[in-house]
Amino acid sequence: MNANEVIANRALELLGFEKGQYRYLHPNEDVNLGQSTNDVYPTAVKVATVFAVRGLLKAMAVLQDSFARKAVEFRDVLKMGRTQLQDAVPMTLGQEFSAFAVMIDEDRHRLDEAVQLIHEINLGATAIGTGLNAPAGYAEAARRHLAEITGLPLVTAVNLVEATQDCGAFVQMSGVLKRVAVKLSKSCNDLRLLSSGPRAGLGEINLPPVQAGSSIMPGKVNPVIPEVVNQVAFEVIGNDVTITMAAEAGQLQLNAFEPIILHSLSESITHLRAACLTLAERCVDGITANTEVLRASVENSIGLVTALNPHIGYTAATDIAKEALVTGRGVAELVLEKGLLPAETLADLLRPEVVAGTGRALA
Repeated sequence: MNANEVIANRALELLGFEKGQYRYLHPNEDVNLGQSTNDVYPTAVKVATVFAVRGLLKAMAVLQDSFARKAVEFRDVLKMGRTQLQDAVPMTLGQEFSAFAVMIDEDRHRLDEAVQLIHEINLGATAIGTGLNAPAGYAEAARRHLAEITGLPLVTAVNLVEATQDCGAFVQMSGVLKRVAVKLSKSCNDLRLLSSGPRAGLGEINLPPVQAGSSIMPGKVNPVIPEVVNQVAFEVIGNDVTITMAAEAGQLQLNAFEPIILHSLSESITHLRAACLTLAERCVDGITANTEVLRASVENSIGLVTALNPHIGYTAATDIAKEALVTGRGVAELVLEKGLLPAETLADLLRPEVVAGTGRALA
């Protein structure tokens, strides 16, 4: 109703009248003709959401490209893969970053699917979906003009009574945003773990320093960019709970809680967009690899025997693993000492494209 008054008074000014001269143009009689908050508000929310999601999709593409470039840069950097925080089998750092890129790409597709549902509007439904007080053909005429103004392929819901009370499209969108947040946060967890140290942690990669990390520990640098993205993810997950409860709380022919749904959706989309761009530009683009640390971890890892198992046999591989654990010596060192493989063959087997399967899989 406040918007109607603003529009009416601005129209009066353009027509050459004073503000408030409603006998010439009235906020409710004229501006609000054939409309209701119950169909105009959700339609406006959906139009705004579509444009906001477009911005998020572009930001996600920027982050995906950033991870993909690092995947190419690190394609020959050998390292140990881990499962349950234990040594597993060798891989390349490029494969690790390629996985980050693919996760973002998958979520972009899911988000693009979810936003299609937001193009369905209930403009013309008026109060509860029956179209009361709207002239015949109003819904289609309003949709057509709004589509022309926005450039969006908007469609009128088949059942306006259902569309006026149902918030399923918002719940779907929020669920996808939560998925984006969860996977983005997981990737940031990995970046923090891989860069832990620099001496007493994994220390496999270096994140670009952003600011001094401590007022008491000189020289300490914290992974603040991944940490802020983590916190955005927590916020988005919380917003999803809010949207879920608000959508569930609607009664009968209207959901009165769409304002908090819009607020939460807008916050999630806006903050995720900023998080993706910040992570790409302030962190991922500047990541470097500690190649010697990574190589040494492979050569000293017990997990290396898994890659050598087809060439030296299961029994010999088991014995090597046991001795390496007891003595603390490297697997490659023991294999050479026992004459299980020639040095040239072992070197060939430890090439990234062989040990990590990059010749047939990811870069």
